[in-house]
Parts: sequence; structure tokens; C-alpha cells
Amino acid sequence: MKRFLRGCTILWVVFRYGLDALVLDSFQKPWLRTFSRILSVGRNLDAPRGQRLREALEQLGPIFVKFGQVLSTRRDLLPPDIANELALLQDRVPPFDPGVAIATIERAFQKPVDSVFLSFERTPVASASIAQVHFATLLDRDGAEREVAVKVLRPGMLPVIEKDLSLMRMMAGWVESLSVDGKRLKPREVVAEFDNYLHDELDLIREASNAAQLRRNMDGLDLVLIPEIFWDFCRPEVMVMQRMTGVPISQVERLKDAGVDIPKLARDGVTIFFTQVFRDGFFHADMHPGNIQVSLEPETFGRYISLDFGIVGTLTESDKEYLAQNFVAFFRRDYKRVAELHIESGWVPPETRVNDLESAIRAVCEPYFDRPLKEISLGMVLMRLFQTSRRFNVEIQPQLVLLQKTLLNIEGLGRELDPDLDLWSTAKPFLEKWMLEQMGPQRFWRELRAEAPHYAKLLPELPRLLYDALRQRPADQQHLIKDLLETQKRTNRLLQSILYGGAGFVLGLLAMQLFIRIRVF
Repeated sequence: MKRFLRGCTILWVVFRYGLDALVLDSFQKPWLRTFSRILSVGRNLDAPRGQRLREALEQLGPIFVKFGQVLSTRRDLLPPDIANELALLQDRVPPFDPGVAIATIERAFQKPVDSVFLSFERTPVASASIAQVHFATLLDRDGAEREVAVKVLRPGMLPVIEKDLSLMRMMAGWVESLSVDGKRLKPREVVAEFDNYLHDELDLIREASNAAQLRRNMDGLDLVLIPEIFWDFCRPEVMVMQRMTGVPISQVERLKDAGVDIPKLARDGVTIFFTQVFRDGFFHADMHPGNIQVSLEPETFGRYISLDFGIVGTLTESDKEYLAQNFVAFFRRDYKRVAELHIESGWVPPETRVNDLESAIRAVCEPYFDRPLKEISLGMVLMRLFQTSRRFNVEIQPQLVLLQKTLLNIEGLGRELDPDLDLWSTAKPFLEKWMLEQMGPQRFWRELRAEAPHYAKLLPELPRLLYDALRQRPADQQHLIKDLLETQKRTNRLLQSILYGGAGFVLGLLAMQLFIRIRVF
């Protein structure tokens, strides 16, 4: 019943904001346009279509806002008016009442907000689908006054998310049972992954730990700044972090006027992404422009500033190695190796012919090489790869859904920063270096150092263990030989019984036949 009511609510919002007319008007068929005008009778649809779409997504809740944020980064796929409106979802979702935020803070700390912070700005500086941010000042544990950003969770998020996820699970079940591609696409597993990420976002302690991990990983790279976390002031509904000062990455003209090297900024973004994915296997997976700024401070000029760590992606060592090999083979245009990797990984049926898959992948990828970013669309590449995967029954990998989403975000950011960026040549040297480190002597020595404490404990015990093994082995062998002999004897007795029984049975039959013949005669 809850799913049914939520579905009705979604349909009502779609009808109220005229999203049905927005879809029908995009078709060229005259009768569809006429049908759209008939449906519009009695509805006030004077607001621009982009505004109506944004307001509808805001009313439907956080999952739909997340969808709008992803769409906002793909200006190559959307009309400018819609893309500009959806960009407002990145950090300008309507805020909730500051009084509610203060009540949440006081409930979390069990004291008045003025006792927690030296000062607290009631007006939020940013508001998103899950939480909003206020600036404040506090005394750290060393007694120093620090400027901080206080992130407060929106109230009542869990019931809304649970309703939408329940509806998505039901629809995923329908897709899996009714669609030919259902099992291959693994919709229920994808929804389960999405479920985990959304629930993680509702725990700000987990987000704070994600930020701390990324800060450690990026330390020394000198390309990105991650805010410091003040653990004494973090609760599941409240997170306090270092206040960062920067210019939103979407304000490209302002960055140019400040003297930022935009092409270098674009290349640095690619390096950060591939470092997080392939070196660390732990990456920021919500990289829309609202979460990324650029520092203009003299000591950190031109560096990225990452914010909002509610969604992070993780990759296993096998996932990283498989993806890296795919990327390297792809950059070298070794499509046969790409096809072999798909078969080796089990992503396609083992009976798939390598030559056929190689030819299909070449047809998709080859037209896009040696072109700047402005002349290619990763979205179109992925769409053609999806068509190819359908033909060869490629199984969708749910653990890579976040990576695919983040890669689309990265391409969208790169397109805004530097349309002439050569994505392939920028990423290829990094991946080849990483592969050398993973498969060359550096990895051998790294793993040897990691195992050194175990070896250091084992080596002093080795002579005693060797002595005990040599001393006990003859007795062990005698015991094994004795057991084998006993088993052999039991087997021989069983075979003799079977042989004697069979011989007796045959002799009995012969005696009976002889007796019958004698009687008859």
C-alpha cells in the first residue's frame, strides 16, 4: 500500500508540474504534440520547463534530487535552460528552518548551541538534498579558535528514502522478471548498492570518517584540499569540519580572472580521479560542481577543494587490476586484450568468440581516439558499449555503478573547464606507471616489506620446526602405512567374499540345471 501511495504521489507531481507535456513536446510527431496540448488544458504551465523540472525533483525528495544533480553535469546531453536550472540542485536546494537545525544540534550535544560554539550563523550558507551547512567558530582541544562548517542532517529523511527505495525494489523486480535483459542488468543488486550509499549518507559519523580517510590518502599529492574533521564535535546528525574558502568550480570565468591555469586544473582533476580509483581504491563518488571548489589562497592557489563525502566508492584489488588492464589496453588500442579480459573475468559467457567481441569493441571506441573532449561524449560511448554488451550478454557489475556515475561527472567537469582536454593522453601515462608499480619489482619489494614482520617471527622458530618435522615424519609414515595395510586387508576380504559368493551362486545354478535334466531324463 505504501509503494502504491508513493507511486500515486510521483504521478501526481509529474502531472502537476507538466513533466508529461515536457516529454511529449520533445517528440516530432504532430499527434503527440496535439495530445500534449489536450493534457495541458486546465493546468498552469507558464513557468519555464527547466524550473518546473527542478521544482518537481525537489518536491519528490532526495533520491530524485540526486538524479537531477547527476543530470546537471551533462550539458552535452541537455538543453542549456534545463542544465542551468538543474545546476541549482547542487547546493541551492531550499533550506529547512534554521530553528530546526539548532534544535538538532542541541539534541545531539545535550546543551545550548551557544555553549557548543563561540558563534553560530543562523542563516545556512549551503543547502542540499540530505543536509545543510552553517558557519560557526569554536575552541579546539588545544584552546585555539577555529572557523568551522557545521553540517546538519535534514529531519525526516529516512522515511522518505525508505518509501522511494521500496518502490525502486519493486520496479527492479518487475524489470528482472519481465524484461529479456533483466537478469543481465541485475537491477535488484544495483538498487541494493544504491540503498547502501543512501543510508550511509544519513550517518554523518560515517561521512566524517570518509573525509578523514580521503584526507590521509591525498596528503602529499598537493593537488586537492580535504577539510579537517573535528571529532569532538561530530554526531550522527551533526558533523563539524574545517571551514574551506574557495570559488565554485562552475565559475570558470571568475577563476580565469583570478589567474588560475584552467587547462592544468582540468588535467589535475583527471590525475586526482585516477589516483583515488587505482592507487587507493577509495574515491569521492559525488563529484558534481556543488561539491568542488578551487582555492585562491596564496599558499594553496589553484588547488581543488573537495566537499561532501557522504558517497564514496570502493574497489577491491582484483577490481582495480582488471579495470587498469582494461584502460591500458584501451589506450593502446589493443581491443583483443580488452575482449580477452571480459571473457577471463566472467563478464561475458565463456563460449563468446574473442574475434567477434574484439571487432564490436573496436567499432565503438576507434572513432573517438585522437579527439579533444569537446568532440566526444563519454555518454554516447557508454550508450554504444551498452548496446554491444546487450548483444554479447555482458553482465552489469553493480559494484562499478558508482564508478561509472563518477566518470560521467568527471567528463562533465572536464568539458566545462577545458573542452580541448585530451582525456586519453592525460590518463595513459598515469595508468601505465601504476601498472608498472603493481606488476613490476616495486610491488614485489612492497609486499616483501609488508610480510617482513611475519617472517621475522617465523625465522627464529624455523630450525625447531624443521627438527620436529624430521623427527616425527618416520613415525607418521609408519602410521600411514599401517592404516593403508589395514584398509587393503579389509578390501581384500570384501573382494574374496564377493568372489566366493558369486562362484557359489553360479555353482548353485549349474547344480540346479543338472538336477532338473536328470529328473526329466
